[in-house]
Amino acid sequence: MIDRTAPGPVRILLADDHALVRRGVRLILDGEPDLEVVAEAGDGAEALALAREHRPDLAVLDVAMPRMTGLQAARELSAALPGLRLLMLTMYDNEQYFFEALKAGAAGYVLKSVADRDLVEACRSAMRGEPFLYPGAVTALIRHYLDRARQGEGVPEKILTAREEEILKLVAEGHSSKEIAATLVISVKTVERHRANMLHKLGMRDRLELTRYAIRVGLIEP
Repeated sequence: MIDRTAPGPVRILLADDHALVRRGVRLILDGEPDLEVVAEAGDGAEALALAREHRPDLAVLDVAMPRMTGLQAARELSAALPGLRLLMLTMYDNEQYFFEALKAGAAGYVLKSVADRDLVEACRSAMRGEPFLYPGAVTALIRHYLDRARQGEGVPEKILTAREEEILKLVAEGHSSKEIAATLVISVKTVERHRANMLHKLGMRDRLELTRYAIRVGLIEP
């Protein structure tokens, strides 16, 4: 059980764009007496709104969702609701995502393929203020870190800013510059400037290459 001063089960916000995944995860969590899903979101933007409305203790966020990714939502939630604990739920066994999740304020990183085994313990660890990493990744992460250290490298840095990631995601989802500008409440000229900066930073030429990159780094699903 989780040691908490507040009575009752831990109140959880669950965010994933696949209803079947949400249903399965909810069954796992609601089956525990100390855990309760109080709200479900289909994307990061909805998760933000529901977190402000329901004030959960813990948010479980899918890494790749439409409109706003779980990583983007985690950054926003960490800033808006500092007491909220965060867990990332993902299909991707990826070192970069793990480091990004930690930077975004997440206490843990759980693979969907082993959620039935790890998710409950990850929730309890998060609420105890302890980090959780699925066991199979520990050795790999240590090995990668030591390899980087031997080569004089540190933790991988982000290439794009948070705003550029927002725009890249929308570009990759097929939105026009005008639509992106309306969504983010910025000018079309600003969107185009960000797009040009992204192409330059990533060494790419067009929208197709940006879309492939967005899929590769998990901003959208193929």
